[in-house]
Amino acid sequence: MLAIDDLSVAYGGLHALSGVSLAVGEGQFVAIVGPNGAGKTTLFKAISGTVAPLAGRITYDGRDLLEAPSWQRAHLGIAHVPEGRQVFGALTVLENLEMGAYPQSGRHKWTHNVERIFALFPVLAERRHQLAGTLSGGEQQMLAIGRGIASSPRLLLLDEPSMGLAPAVADLIFDRIAALNREDRLTLLLVEQRVAEALESCDYGYVLETGRVVLEGRQEALIANDRIRRAYLGM
Repeated sequence: MLAIDDLSVAYGGLHALSGVSLAVGEGQFVAIVGPNGAGKTTLFKAISGTVAPLAGRITYDGRDLLEAPSWQRAHLGIAHVPEGRQVFGALTVLENLEMGAYPQSGRHKWTHNVERIFALFPVLAERRHQLAGTLSGGEQQMLAIGRGIASSPRLLLLDEPSMGLAPAVADLIFDRIAALNREDRLTLLLVEQRVAEALESCDYGYVLETGRVVLEGRQEALIANDRIRRAYLGM
């Protein structure tokens, strides 16, 4: 579904990504893990079209994604749940979800999608008329994910969904994300610093360090890798 080949991105002469290649198959759950400053968020911005690469290719369903403006990528079925949640604080929960449903596919499947969102996150149903800015951090993260689901995506990009959350809330978020892949067969690309949780549910993973892919493999191979166990799992 998504293929990234030899992608490089720079800010002010400094390379954030250097020759990154990865692939995401339809229905897969792929995780990208690594430390702060590794280039994970920059990779998502390149996929979404908010930063322009220096070199490389991004193809989506065989189409050159770099030829599509950023606004069009949502209509192609790509939804980006950004780092830091970034909900519309002055709008209600329901209005935030309606904003996510702007693409045609989201409007067409609005009733089905909102029922699924409320099934995944019942607290959002309870607070549908509450201003998003008054929600807790965990509830705002649920809303950000729900807003992504509301667009009826074929590919959901999740950038650090556990950031700033208490462990129990982060565990709930990871459980709901895994359910989206397992039950809905939604294709997921997850960026996350919490390596153990990210690798627990994914099919395939990449380790990004200083803008380069240094390791990749299936979930069980990465969990068993000595480098991963020492550097990221504290073993």
